[in-house]
Amino acid sequence: MRVLVVGSGAREHAILFSLAQDPAVTALCCASGNAGTAALAEQRGLDVSDPAKVAAGALGWGADLVVVGPEVPLVAGVADAVRAAGIDCFGPSAAAARIEGSKSFAKNVMAAANVPTARAEVIDNPAHLDAALARFTPPYVVKDDGLAAGKGVVVSPDLEVARAHALHLLDSGHPVLLESFLDGPEASLFCLVDGRKVVPLLPAQDFKRVGDGDSGPNTGGMGAYAPLPWADPGLVDEVVERIVQPVVDELDRRGVPFNGLLYAGLALTSNGPAVIEFNCRFGDPETQVVLALLRTPLAGLLRAVATGRLAQLPPLEWSPGAAVTVVLAAEGYPGTPRLGDVITGAEADGVLHAGTRRRDDGAVVSAGGRVLSVVGTGPDLGAAREDAYRRLAGVHLAGSHHRSDIALRAVRGEITVPSRA
Repeated sequence: MRVLVVGSGAREHAILFSLAQDPAVTALCCASGNAGTAALAEQRGLDVSDPAKVAAGALGWGADLVVVGPEVPLVAGVADAVRAAGIDCFGPSAAAARIEGSKSFAKNVMAAANVPTARAEVIDNPAHLDAALARFTPPYVVKDDGLAAGKGVVVSPDLEVARAHALHLLDSGHPVLLESFLDGPEASLFCLVDGRKVVPLLPAQDFKRVGDGDSGPNTGGMGAYAPLPWADPGLVDEVVERIVQPVVDELDRRGVPFNGLLYAGLALTSNGPAVIEFNCRFGDPETQVVLALLRTPLAGLLRAVATGRLAQLPPLEWSPGAAVTVVLAAEGYPGTPRLGDVITGAEADGVLHAGTRRRDDGAVVSAGGRVLSVVGTGPDLGAAREDAYRRLAGVHLAGSHHRSDIALRAVRGEITVPSRA
């Protein structure tokens, strides 16, 4: 099987690494890739937001399967164009990708499917903002209604901070979603979906804030771990039954079946799991830990999703133990990152590349905000955490920063789910 992976981050590096272990895979290509993916796959410099160019590139390379990593190409319709070219594609149509591309669309789907989520209002006029904010209580949750690379959300007890973020979005021409705050710890659940059948992966938890103790602004994700030792053993089954399957069924009822990876971002509240957001693709950095534990060969799994044969596969197989990933970010991130600095230790085992490129002299240099994801595994979460930070200590990038507390509270047993009301 010849597989083309679309994207250039650590998520795509993790996907390619898993695919490279699959004996069914005969060739790998990545568009556009990074310095790390270049060691595993051919690189193609495609405009991944242009559906026609991606489809033509896949045809020209002779791909049997295309795996679309990021949300922007999916919302743009890359999966539609690839399928129209006669190539199997892992990733939802543009119509189904609206579950991430439009938060108001997602809320409408959840309401129709009777799925628990936060109360919300969409505001598209600054004149209506103050009256709408008055209908909510702190902490205030303000979201960009469209795609924002994980950085369009502000959660604050300060009304003026919330108002300023909403006005910034509105002044930029973006509708705003105001939401009630959901209590309880957060969790991420990836589900493979072939239109109707849902197969969940391991639950994970990511860390959005830039600093230790969940301080500072939101980022695209500073680390993650899987599985969740503090979660109820029945959590995954409950989320599939109450949340994911009803949404999949509602999308199918609307004539926009979902085919790919449906990511449920959850708050585990005193009323049970509730949806914070849906994403239409593998999440980053959770993919790095979930795939590190997956034993089932990935290529056949993704192709079964693409061809509607998910129900024919045996149960997934997982490695015992846990995985932790820590993101190394460039100086300045999540603002404007410093670029072009040499990285040492970037080619060690467990180091997945995101914002990197290889210079003409062979040096690996920084080329983005989140530069690397360093993955550790172990027989339990504590050992996996130690392994991740040990590997990270071997990497150097001038001015870089990372969180030192990824998975720490879980290891200490400090995370609890509120008792059911």
